[in-house]
Amino acid sequence: MVAPCRLVAADGTGEVRLHFFTMTIGIMQPYFFPYIGYFQLVRAVDAFVIYDNIQYSKRGWINRNRYLQNGKDAFFTLPLKSDSDVLNISERYLAASFELDKEKLKRRIEAAYQKAPNFEQAYSLFAGCLDFPNHNLFDFLLNSLRCINDYLAIDTKLVISSEIDQGPRLRGQQRVIALCKTLDAGGYMNPIGGLHLYDKHAFRQEGIHLSFIETRGVVYRQFENAFVPNLSILDVLMFNEIEQVHEMLKRYELR
Repeated sequence: MVAPCRLVAADGTGEVRLHFFTMTIGIMQPYFFPYIGYFQLVRAVDAFVIYDNIQYSKRGWINRNRYLQNGKDAFFTLPLKSDSDVLNISERYLAASFELDKEKLKRRIEAAYQKAPNFEQAYSLFAGCLDFPNHNLFDFLLNSLRCINDYLAIDTKLVISSEIDQGPRLRGQQRVIALCKTLDAGGYMNPIGGLHLYDKHAFRQEGIHLSFIETRGVVYRQFENAFVPNLSILDVLMFNEIEQVHEMLKRYELR
């Protein structure tokens, strides 16, 4: 998919400028049923690179997320086989106990959401992802992301980083710039959390427009509870019709 131009809010003044380039990409680690902002980013770019050749971090969100339990946020987690802390995501595997663990997880989600208005559809999606037979962590996460994209009618091309990232072992900003150049991308979009990690001037010197996406106004009814924001996309799907979710995917600002 080619975007000859894109409207971008360049700063906090509300000024909107036209930037011309061939393609905008996003680059992220894979996460298990991440929050809606992840899918806003996927939908907003022309190609989305998913890191498989990056070290797994147990302090992140790769194999866990939050859901609503009795009006409060709680974690669900994919248990992993014990292994070296220096292995890449593509080298990690789900625990041998996962076949039993996933049934317990299904029951937890069912108990939490069985009275939600869109329980049947969202639960079926979640349970189907848990039943994926390949227990390699990256393959498992990639399958779930593809299934959710299909469910949300997001057709952005997904690119696996190891298939294009064959050069020297760069890190951080330099790695992102190298991936942009490999894909001949004139634009790179990152979640707002990376605002202080990347230098727009450095990207501009390489002919790449850097922008940041920030979720705005995604609020919905969660039973009779006070709203708990930024839960897994699973929570969004439980409480909203698909048409409403499609509209929520557009609720963001670019900086």
